[in-house]
Amino acid sequence: MNTTLPLRHPARFPHVSGSEDRLRLFSGSANVPLAQEVARYLGMGLGPMVRKTFADGEVYVQVQESIRGCDVYLIQPTCRPVNDRLTELLIVIDACRRASARQITAVLPYYGYARADRKTAGRESIAAKLVANLIVQSGAHRVIAMDLHSAQIQGYFDIPCDHVYGAPVLLDYIQQKNLSDIVVVSPDVGGVARARSFAKKLEEAPIAIIDKRRQGHNVAEVLNLVGDVRGKTAILVDDMIDTAGTITEAAKLLRKEGAHQVYACATHAVFSPPAIERLSSGFFEEVIVTNTIPVPPESQFPQLRVLSVANLLGETIWRVHEDTSVSSMFR
Repeated sequence: MNTTLPLRHPARFPHVSGSEDRLRLFSGSANVPLAQEVARYLGMGLGPMVRKTFADGEVYVQVQESIRGCDVYLIQPTCRPVNDRLTELLIVIDACRRASARQITAVLPYYGYARADRKTAGRESIAAKLVANLIVQSGAHRVIAMDLHSAQIQGYFDIPCDHVYGAPVLLDYIQQKNLSDIVVVSPDVGGVARARSFAKKLEEAPIAIIDKRRQGHNVAEVLNLVGDVRGKTAILVDDMIDTAGTITEAAKLLRKEGAHQVYACATHAVFSPPAIERLSSGFFEEVIVTNTIPVPPESQFPQLRVLSVANLLGETIWRVHEDTSVSSMFR
């Protein structure tokens, strides 16, 4: 089953008249290579912008072209260092607002603080909602986010939010490998819907579920496997890999239960220590992620495959700009 999106060629984006003249693309400092790829897909350049950091850490931003009456799309994942990237995002949005941009869309390939999306123990912050409020109050008119940790976060924004999924890129790569006897595995109960959707696009592959209980942040204990993986190719699917504790323990259990091969698929490569040591320990044939978060050279390892979501984001930006359907890309 072919899940590749019918993405347009840059030559089909003539920026010569009408609404095309209003489209401006800017990038924060978090993932410039991804922003450059998106710009190439759209057949345009990134807007010029000066970013400086004072000795005490304060960020200074100046947009260096007129954006009065323009529709600005700002690409900035709030990845490590999360607080610095978030602050820069807010300041750039404010700069664009004060430069009289007609509409400002924050394009968030990765949304930091998404895991703090509800109160579980009392007397704690729902930081996902707080960050959404900050983005709205800074002057953003719209948000494009990719693979939010939970879909409910869309409702935290008091502005339109387009939720884009990285699964088409991951699925396309998996299908090209022509794997046999696939079983899609959710590393926890909370990811069952994601695994079911992934499996449906792999010719209705069966699914399995890892039953685990988390004893603390970034600490996971795998307890049981629901489903049959013996002799099969297991594909673990998650939205992010942080310290890789959950997904590595899941891989160990799958191997113990007789899985022939184990692949890990995730959109966001957070890769906090000791993720690299765990992921390169021999439990995985491949660890497949996307470039929503830049993966530095020191975090590369032989089993890692990084796929680009630039075309997907570029197509989303174009459809939003032209007021056409975004959801139709995933049907």
